[in-house]
Amino acid sequence: MALGVAGAGDRRGRSVVSKAVALLDAFAVDEPELSLNELAGRTGLPLSTTYRLASELVSWGGLERVPGGGYRVGLRLLEVGALAPRSAGLHEIVVPFMQDLFVATGENVHLAVLEGGEALYVERVTGLRSIPVKSRRWGRMPLHATGVGKVLLAYADPEFTDRVIAAGLARFTPYTIVAPGHLRRNLAEVRRTGVAFAHEEMTVGRVSVAAPLFDAGDRAVAAMSIVVPTTVDPQRLAPALRTAALCASRRLRERAFHADPKRPAGEPRPAPPGTG
Repeated sequence: MALGVAGAGDRRGRSVVSKAVALLDAFAVDEPELSLNELAGRTGLPLSTTYRLASELVSWGGLERVPGGGYRVGLRLLEVGALAPRSAGLHEIVVPFMQDLFVATGENVHLAVLEGGEALYVERVTGLRSIPVKSRRWGRMPLHATGVGKVLLAYADPEFTDRVIAAGLARFTPYTIVAPGHLRRNLAEVRRTGVAFAHEEMTVGRVSVAAPLFDAGDRAVAAMSIVVPTTVDPQRLAPALRTAALCASRRLRERAFHADPKRPAGEPRPAPPGTG
């Protein structure tokens, strides 16, 4: 889950909260179930401590027991996550526009926000005929290789963008943009047109087109995208996506929705004139 808990060198003297978070942080998308021994090994905690904390988390609902004696993340965490004002407000306001876009296109529609240097997918509308994609609700994806990520990066604070680029741009496919200069030009084009494209940069055979959503303070607080196979021309979907994003942004302003004013560097820059 990459929650940023203390590393192996900081195991001693950690608080109970830090230890409990470490247990939750041990799970991953490709490893949703872990045994007690695996939890202890990944967190560096004594087996007895791991068992006690895991039992308390099970009682609260943060973890669930699975057949065979293992553990998985519990539904209680989903309930708590749903209380996050930024996610809840966006969900209530934006999802109807996502549903309309899905009905019009029949393709995967995503909503993502900037969180911890990654694109966090807070909502997804899909159907039986939609193509399989890597992204999932509450999943994280890199900024430079996804349509929503490029939008969030393009409208983020310039210093934040500099840090992301300086940290290195990982290659996921032969088409991923990993040259800093190339990415900066790409982001400038996103700001100019209000639309971002990711052509097979995260997954071969998939193309995404994304657009920003602006809050009542004209800050780009989220990105909406459509993911299609390479057999579909994403340029044909851009007008429909842009219209949905503009309508959603208008509704965010009508509802006086504001992003968290206390967010650190990476806080979205104001929208350029003419985007509303």
